[in-house]
Amino acid sequence: MTECTQESFAFPVCKRRVVEADFRGGDITSNGGVLLLREADRRLGLCEAVARVLKDPRDPRRCLHDSEDLLRQRVYALALGYEDLNDHDALRHDLAVQTAVDRIEPLASSATLCRWENRADREVAWRIHEVMLERFIASFDTPPEELILDFDATDDAVHGKQEGRFFHGYYDHYCFLPLYVFCGDQLLVSYLRPSKIDAARHAWAILALLVSRLRRAWPKVRIVFRGDSGFCRWRLVSWCERHDVGYIVGLAKNKRLNAQTAALQRQAQEQYAASKEKVRWFTEFPYAAGSWNRERRVIAKIEHTEQGINPRYIVTNLEGDPRALYDTLYCARGEMENRIKEQQLDLFADRTSCHRWWPNQFRRLLSSLAYTLLEAIRRLALAGTELEQSYVGTLRLRLLKIGAVIVRNTRRIRFLLSSACPDKALFFLAASRLAPG
Repeated sequence: MTECTQESFAFPVCKRRVVEADFRGGDITSNGGVLLLREADRRLGLCEAVARVLKDPRDPRRCLHDSEDLLRQRVYALALGYEDLNDHDALRHDLAVQTAVDRIEPLASSATLCRWENRADREVAWRIHEVMLERFIASFDTPPEELILDFDATDDAVHGKQEGRFFHGYYDHYCFLPLYVFCGDQLLVSYLRPSKIDAARHAWAILALLVSRLRRAWPKVRIVFRGDSGFCRWRLVSWCERHDVGYIVGLAKNKRLNAQTAALQRQAQEQYAASKEKVRWFTEFPYAAGSWNRERRVIAKIEHTEQGINPRYIVTNLEGDPRALYDTLYCARGEMENRIKEQQLDLFADRTSCHRWWPNQFRRLLSSLAYTLLEAIRRLALAGTELEQSYVGTLRLRLLKIGAVIVRNTRRIRFLLSSACPDKALFFLAASRLAPG
């Protein structure tokens, strides 16, 4: 990169006054809200718990930065919007981030963080997922009556020769195919997979592990598995039936399904032709694909609009009105796609540019931990406010990226936050709610 030697820049005048800019302001940060991340982390005990499961073969007597410091530095930076390791060569000198990590010296360099990431292996990924699940269980004060587990896969585009990358015909590029599991807004699983597999690969095993642990915590909880048609596999739904797990899963349309609803489709077409108003009907019938071991309940939505007929199908073992199951329960899974977008777009879960497989999985989990902290701020500190359903990108902009002057001496560290911050009341409300009781 070209070395920049310019120290200041002149801008057009403002009311006959000269406007100049330089980077000699001193101890000023744009990350004043990092203190909220620190409080959320302390409230959950997240990074402390994860640091205990990380392998560290280094001699602690020769190390300036222990595993927890490295973890917090990396996770907080992702939450603040710094996706690249190279960002840390400057960010390590930010007094706000140093304070959040409980240090008063420069933090780790990008080279140190890179070496740390490349020590990740399968066991680390497993243990971090265990921590995430335990924090999810601990988030409930009383046993929940029902949990809906949302499964979905997405593409993670790669642009190098990373291990495990393959070309995917549907997405039309080289990518990984990670699997996400959410329960409401809380993230339980972020599992990196190669893209040459079926979208439902390993979903059965992951569901079984989740159900086993959740039922140990809450023996009477009702668990529902929800997914799109990519997860409609008869062995998976059969397992749900044998283990008293509810399911509601998309079913790809085919000739046999369309033949079952052909009469309703014709009627819908005739009614739309006569009224020119949208037609939307629901029906249900027993159905078994050729590979299934028995018939199951299928709900069909017959819809005709100006774009034409559009039948959709789901398979379920849940009781209830077909319209309510489709509209209220199944369609709600679309909200999970927004959570995946937060991971991919706002928290850089797709920054999987390491050559080796497990460091890339580790990077996804670092993004997941950043999401867990931001979700905790949203859930614990912003309930009942205008930001309780905000995207993490909005949350970052409104409450984390606050300008501040840092005054630090031997007795005190003062964050002089911008007087013009429009969300100062929300900031103090969140800080008070996250503070130890």
